[in-house]
Amino acid sequence: MPTPIAPPRPTLPARLRRAAVESVSGLPRQFWWLWTSTLINRLGAFVATFLALYLTVERGYSASYAGLVGALYGLGGVLSSVGAGVLTDRLGRRPTMLIAQLSTAASVALLGFMTDPVAIAAVACVVGMASNASRPAVQAMMADIVAPEDRVRAFSLNYWAINLGFAVSSTAAGLIAQHGYLALFLGESTLVLACALVVFRKLPETRPGVGQEAAGAPAPAAVSLRTVLRDGRFMTVVGLNLLLALLFQQAYVSMPVSMGQDGFSSADFGMVIAVNGILIVLLQIPVTRFIEHRSPAMLLVGSALLAGYGFGLTALAGSVAMYAVAVAVWTLGEIINSPTQMGLVVRLSPVHGRGRYQGMYSLSWSIASLTAPLLGGAVIDHYGADALWAGCAAVGTVAAAGYALLLRRLPGQDPHIARHVSAPAENPSNPDPAAATLPACPTGKRPSSACPAGPRTSSPTPSPTPVQTHDAARAARSR
Repeated sequence: MPTPIAPPRPTLPARLRRAAVESVSGLPRQFWWLWTSTLINRLGAFVATFLALYLTVERGYSASYAGLVGALYGLGGVLSSVGAGVLTDRLGRRPTMLIAQLSTAASVALLGFMTDPVAIAAVACVVGMASNASRPAVQAMMADIVAPEDRVRAFSLNYWAINLGFAVSSTAAGLIAQHGYLALFLGESTLVLACALVVFRKLPETRPGVGQEAAGAPAPAAVSLRTVLRDGRFMTVVGLNLLLALLFQQAYVSMPVSMGQDGFSSADFGMVIAVNGILIVLLQIPVTRFIEHRSPAMLLVGSALLAGYGFGLTALAGSVAMYAVAVAVWTLGEIINSPTQMGLVVRLSPVHGRGRYQGMYSLSWSIASLTAPLLGGAVIDHYGADALWAGCAAVGTVAAAGYALLLRRLPGQDPHIARHVSAPAENPSNPDPAAATLPACPTGKRPSSACPAGPRTSSPTPSPTPVQTHDAARAARSR
């Protein structure tokens, strides 16, 4: 009897192509328009990156004044985080995004024409408020339109777009600035307007419950900022994220100061920090494929340790290569942490309070961007850079222990989380306009829009209400 011949193994390029297709398949069209708007927005992120150089080189102001303006920019983000979260739940995701993007375009263009130092500082604060205000709405809309099992992958792809856009914009901004800094301000304003156009033309409202009152669905329970603040588990997650955000922010103020004290040049720092962007662009998607269905608790503990001890390694760095190794370690923690943390935030958020919850989560990043430079500078001045990096290792250890204790019952069905997730129910207000019944997914195949998790029948008369979301069926349930 002849021995059966095993089929040939796929070649490496074929396996890479298949992995790439699987990484982006199954996500709804609305997600990709949202992803495109994020990429366009970040491609135009010129001003925040070069604001200090603009003020000191082009305008001739002191470094202290540039630091004050940078702090006011961060303060604007702090002020808008929670307010934008409330607007996301009350007005909707789409209106909040459009208001934020149009305000950003107008204020950035205005900043380029300001010459009075008080006016520059005031407008910079407004730019910080406007540019940060769209974050809760973007994150809430992404949670609305992406199936729960795909959210970690979706957040990872969005984070990849942010870093890809930032890498391109940083390079382009240096070239554009050679022709005048005003071109940076007007260029960013134009690209933000293009982002708003994509949102206006391609992204319908996704807020759960829109139109359901007319269909007779019961009104959801109110979710206020007090509800968020009284949610002990969620606020602990926000606090732990604040610790990690304080670590990651040290890369952009304390690390260049430390390298300067060691005799390294700004070009050396540019080479070192470039490792962060390159690794995120290269590794974000493959690493997410590896971690997508693993325990959030294990991943967050590991990412906290990588972040803490990655920055801790900076104390041992005596060369550009060793600094690059330290950056590579904490960048891996960043790659793991971002999509996992975002998935956890959505998991802990009630459907009708996603805007407020996302606003509070964004607040932790805004506070870190405002306070990290002050904390890092104070520690370096009083105790030295080595003490700062040792403290970073300690902070990472504390954060890891906090995640281990807080999430020890994940990924099982936690009673606290179960309150936020109701059983699927019919959603008559948002029927599928497809004409045929779609079959259930075969065993082992990932559910997607083309292959649903179970049989799905269509409605002969589509409703004119906004786009269907994966949580619309749960709209009547809230925390």
